[in-house]
Amino acid sequence: MDSTTSSGGGGGGGGGGFAFPPHYSFPPFFTLQPALTTRASQLHSWSQLIQAYCRHRRLFALSLVDAVDTDLFCNAALGRRLSLRDAREVIAWMCGKEGGERAEWIGAGNAAKGKEGAEARAACWVFWRRPEEWAGVIEGWVDATGQKNTVLTLYELLESDATKSQEFHGMDPELLKRSLQVLVKRGKAQVFGSEDSLGVKFF
Repeated sequence: MDSTTSSGGGGGGGGGGFAFPPHYSFPPFFTLQPALTTRASQLHSWSQLIQAYCRHRRLFALSLVDAVDTDLFCNAALGRRLSLRDAREVIAWMCGKEGGERAEWIGAGNAAKGKEGAEARAACWVFWRRPEEWAGVIEGWVDATGQKNTVLTLYELLESDATKSQEFHGMDPELLKRSLQVLVKRGKAQVFGSEDSLGVKFF
């Protein structure tokens, strides 16, 4: 997975037609405010922006070091940007219950292995749909297209013409695997095969 901007359609800078919200043009938005009520509202607004931007750009993961130089966190017209430290705080908020668990640090177990701070918070998943929500989308597609008791490869789910109109088409393979595991736990799917040629059967 390319954690810089893991996507189905390319990452990096440039909004690609994305419509930024009005507060993106408000300079104080790019500095987290000390007042708790204001800060909570600001964190929520950043979370909504990050999710909407990533959904529009088909991004599933971000490397914060790279992302802070893109127009997601940097408004060139204003000459303002969210600092890397503040970007990490926004993502940390998104990771928690208060932020709806809409993000997750990649390699979150690194802290337990002795890696702390910036090294353990370099890249993150952005869950504009959480794995359990993706599982529901995939299950809905299976039901609608009569794919029950059919064996499909992960490649077919991600890249075939049959899924081209679906939001999960081209998604990050690791996120797809996590979403399929939700269906496995629900008794709705079975995943089998080797890492390079995984298949899934839906029930």
